[in-house]
Amino acid sequence: MEHMASNLKAQKQLISSKNILIIQDIDGVCIPLVKDPMTRKLESKYIYAAKEFEEEFFVLTCGEHEGPRGVNRIIERSLRSTIEPKNKELYLRGLAACGVEYQDNNGEISFEGVSEQELNFLSKVPSLIRPRFNFIVKNIFPELTQEDINFHAVKSICETRFSPTINFNSLFDLVHKDSDKRKLIQISFEKMMNEIILKAESDGLNNSFFLHISPNLGNKNGREIIKLSSQDDIGSTDIQLLIKGAVKDSGVLFLLNKFIADKTGKAPFGRNFNFRNSPNSVTEKIDLCKRTIQKEDMPLIIGVGDTVTSRKNNDEKSYSRGGSDRSFLELIQTLGNEFGIKNKIIFVDSSSGEVERPSTKKTGLIGISDVHDNLKFDIVFKNGPKEYISWFIELAYERSNFKKNS
Repeated sequence: MEHMASNLKAQKQLISSKNILIIQDIDGVCIPLVKDPMTRKLESKYIYAAKEFEEEFFVLTCGEHEGPRGVNRIIERSLRSTIEPKNKELYLRGLAACGVEYQDNNGEISFEGVSEQELNFLSKVPSLIRPRFNFIVKNIFPELTQEDINFHAVKSICETRFSPTINFNSLFDLVHKDSDKRKLIQISFEKMMNEIILKAESDGLNNSFFLHISPNLGNKNGREIIKLSSQDDIGSTDIQLLIKGAVKDSGVLFLLNKFIADKTGKAPFGRNFNFRNSPNSVTEKIDLCKRTIQKEDMPLIIGVGDTVTSRKNNDEKSYSRGGSDRSFLELIQTLGNEFGIKNKIIFVDSSSGEVERPSTKKTGLIGISDVHDNLKFDIVFKNGPKEYISWFIELAYERSNFKKNS
């Protein structure tokens, strides 16, 4: 029961704080993980609750807002209307495509920092992937017909505007428990995506793109380490081609800058700040904040994510740590320490969806965190998105009443 008590204590603190800012991932947090992203569902009560938070809530996701696969389509399906979300301003405000695509509540989109040339190349990527996909899948699954391969291509190749993606879940369904075959799929497509970056370089886009692998085992020499499949952990399920600098921790700075500008009328990092202007290292990011943000303007930040990994290395002394939410949660935690604010880190266990992941219910934090991990969770929602959503809805209405009455 002590976990419930600490949740309540945290909740009380959040309801009555002067300034709070929620920065929340989407998939696996407020949407259960599914193998086919086109079937994702979002509870309508959650959408209304997010709106209650007004300027105190942003999403930060590697998915996208717009397009057939975008979260905006899920919202329209959930509210059974393509007009209501715009009229009532119910779209989720915040950053998508890992920090490139910003939208406000009425679905107005901006993407500063991206060049025309980059957008052009990105739009060609799905057509570069298709023939290669054909070749790789034929090689791994010689028994498949062309019709089968086309079926999987539709599910696996995501034509997203800022982050063309290859998703493995559909192919993983074909191998059942064969983790060697899953590894082969992961390695083949990572190689393919790296070839596409080389193609971009030969087109004159030298420093434009990188691969975002989810989940991953952290970074080595500026490249994300793929998490290869094992018997009990499916490992990396997708690889996105992203624009360099599109990382979630830079997204935190963008959102913080926007939040403070809305509150005070002054943007600490300047009005035109975007992911391309963000410093790279965590130290530099923290320094920028300390130089430009007044302590009284800094909100209590609540970071919410589900993709955090930690794996013990063979030497048994060190760990590989990664996951697409780790960097932004760590930054929020460090900012809190530096500014003397008790920022909250919330972990939502997304293992109960259709995608196999380490589960806090079965094995505790094994595979997610470890005793030497700097990242500490203030709240863990073991029952996944469902449990998080009901907590979120309650917090939204209590916070809203508190603000009306104070």
